[in-house]
Order: sequence, then structure tokens, then C-alpha cells
Amino acid sequence: MKRSNAPIFWLLFGAGGMLSALLGTMLVFITGVAVPLGWPLRSDLLSYPHMLAFAQHWLGKGFLFVVIALFAWHAMHRIFHSLHDVGLHTGVAAKLVCYGGALTVTVLVGSALLVIGF
Repeated sequence: MKRSNAPIFWLLFGAGGMLSALLGTMLVFITGVAVPLGWPLRSDLLSYPHMLAFAQHWLGKGFLFVVIALFAWHAMHRIFHSLHDVGLHTGVAAKLVCYGGALTVTVLVGSALLVIGF
């Protein structure tokens, strides 16, 4: 029986899907409605100093990394499997573009979070 690396990508896809279902709508509400309107959260909650302090804390770094990386893996896996629906051949090049893009986003997010310091 031939070994497959598909379970790794399905795991990242599933984790990203679950996370986006649980947190995605709340993140959109908080950043798009609640904070700009000042209800029920303060309007300066997403100011640069507050967000920098959040991103410099180890727990904030972990949250940002997990959310952005898993959202990227989920989106790229969904795009890869949607290529078949629109009639495009999903060969090695499509896998490299989709999963390479998700890996690139993951590496960039990790390096950017390390650059801003602790």
C-alpha cells in the first residue's frame, strides 16, 4: 500500500475550517462592527499601541500565528479542491502553488511575529 501525505493537509484543512467557523465570524464582528462603533467595546481597543502589545506577548503571538496560518491552509486546500469543479487539472503544479502558498504565508507570519520582538 502506497503511503500518502494527504492526511497532513486534511488535518490542516480541518483545523483551519473549525477555527474559522468558531472564531472567524466573531473576529469579523469585533474588528468590523463592535470596535469601530464603540459598542460594546472601546473604540481605541484596536489602536496601534494595543495591537503591538498584543502581538509582542507570547500568547498573542501564538494566537495570531495559529489563526492566520490555519486560515491560510484551509483556504488554499479549499481552492485546490475547487479547481476540479471549475474544470482545471489539479496536478503537481496546482499542489505546489496552493500548498506552497499556504506554506509561504505560514513562514512569513512566523518570521514577522519573531521580528517584532517580545
